[in-house]
Amino acid sequence: MHRTRVRIVEDALDANNTIARANRDDFDRHGVGVVNLMSAPGAGKTTLRERALDDLPGVRVGVLEGDVAGSFDADRLSLLHIPVAQLNTGAGFGGECHLDANMVRTALPALPLAELDLLVIENVGNLVCPAEFRVGEDARIMVCSVTEGEDKPLKYPLMFRACELVLVNKIDLLPHLDFDLDLFLHHLDAVNPGARKLLVSARTGDGVEEWREWLYYTAQGAKATA
Repeated sequence: MHRTRVRIVEDALDANNTIARANRDDFDRHGVGVVNLMSAPGAGKTTLRERALDDLPGVRVGVLEGDVAGSFDADRLSLLHIPVAQLNTGAGFGGECHLDANMVRTALPALPLAELDLLVIENVGNLVCPAEFRVGEDARIMVCSVTEGEDKPLKYPLMFRACELVLVNKIDLLPHLDFDLDLFLHHLDAVNPGARKLLVSARTGDGVEEWREWLYYTAQGAKATA
């Protein structure tokens, strides 16, 4: 029984990777850089995107918003006058706690890829499942807020290990919290020593310019290889 279950999981991941490569081919053909933004609920993904995407000169940005239900974040981001597509896993996908490659593929017709330089995919808020499924992205970004505790990289190592960039958000709250930033960064280095780290505050704007520059160069790199 155990071996059968492992085989089923492997088959599912193999199928997902095949579709992810098809997504990647579509993105490459259009010269679109794609980032997969992951975090626990409430870490600040949407506010950080509002901050960064509101002033990203020379980059045509689109957003694919993943949630189990509702369109609250998509409604907010639509105020930036950029293409936004909503993908709810509760509508036809069993209420899954992550986005996979097939879900993303079903949503691509709602986005004008030929008119984009950068697509930001916001995954469902979850520190486990999203890290297991590639969707065809160039890079994965993890947002972890200082309100979540220093132990998160050790408790959810796959999530932190899967990312090229980790945004440590809500640093404006550090004076009010019993949070050891150095210890958090030590734990992060233990599970993913190659990850780039940015300390940011969606509320005050600290670090947002560096985050914006990272997105800009991701988009430029995709265009250069198209």
